[in-house]
Amino acid sequence: MNILDIFTNYYKYFLRGTQTTVIVSLITVVLGTVLGCLIALMRLTRFKPLSAVAKLYITVIRGTPLLVQLYIVYYQLNFIPWPSGSVLGVELVLSWLMLCSGPLRRLFCGKPVLLIDNGRLLQGNLRLTRVTLDELFGKLREKDILDITQVQYAILETDGNLSVFPYAQFAPASAKDAGVRVKENTLPIVVAEDGRLFPENLQKAGKDIPWVEQTLATHEAVLEDTLLLIVDGSGKVVFVRKERL
Repeated sequence: MNILDIFTNYYKYFLRGTQTTVIVSLITVVLGTVLGCLIALMRLTRFKPLSAVAKLYITVIRGTPLLVQLYIVYYQLNFIPWPSGSVLGVELVLSWLMLCSGPLRRLFCGKPVLLIDNGRLLQGNLRLTRVTLDELFGKLREKDILDITQVQYAILETDGNLSVFPYAQFAPASAKDAGVRVKENTLPIVVAEDGRLFPENLQKAGKDIPWVEQTLATHEAVLEDTLLLIVDGSGKVVFVRKERL
């Protein structure tokens, strides 16, 4: 039985599966948006019981494997009399609406929040976003900043990342600031990996097989001993030998 016969005999099941997938996607978008906004408001409220319920819900959902959630949702949809028809464009329509409407985009995605304004720590915004000082200091350390007084602005982005802008005197000096000429970076090209040679990458690097053999001979190795062989535009070569088990 070839592919055409399979499609001819089972296309009804494919269409039914497609319809189920679309319906589940629609339910996920609509209910997920509504529930997410509700939980977010509950999490940000100062009424501690509601905030605790929202925190418990978030913990449970994050702690439940996605396959288990999909299994429950799939087998709980059988009793719902879904109307026939296609809703393939729903996600595209929602994305388009959020792209065109600023208020709708802020409703669904939120907006950046200023946590440090011109060196002043905005405690009200910290409470509003539920960001603790430990979390703030941890994010600053990720940016290689140990002294909070060096930070002029810190913005909590809508994706949860923290954008940090230090005062000019504490910002790292660029090569332009130092008046130093530097070479442009070039992308490294993987020539060989785990004992396999990539002829296409070898051609991109402007190298040939004799060059590979000579390079490996320099390291007293053969291709089978090579875990990684990289070369960049400046001619720098990185060789990593396989560990013997």
